[in-house]
Amino acid sequence: MQMTIDELLEQLLAFRDARDWAQFHTLRNLIVSTSIEAGELLETVQWKTDSDIEALLRDPRQLTNLKHECADVLMYLLLVADTAGFDLVEAAAEKLKLNEVRYPVDEAKGTATKYSEL
Repeated sequence: MQMTIDELLEQLLAFRDARDWAQFHTLRNLIVSTSIEAGELLETVQWKTDSDIEALLRDPRQLTNLKHECADVLMYLLLVADTAGFDLVEAAAEKLKLNEVRYPVDEAKGTATKYSEL
């Protein structure tokens, strides 16, 4: 059975609380940590070509590292949202609806142009 995002958050908060780390988890510190972890995710592809990255996905050790770096970013984002008092899934759904308006299919299909330039 697959874990839900709410179950993951519950386990993450229990992990944090068992270690008395909430004292360090100010909103600012969590946002900074999210950025640091995102930087570590970037390191997994730094200086690599698209072909190198495709090969990375076939290497179990490198794929595990990629998964763990993504997980670190996700967990910090969940903590940011929890600390700030909003539901991250709802926020993502709201942003997706906004992007649907900003990037209408007939104008955005097949282009990487930013919405303000369409």
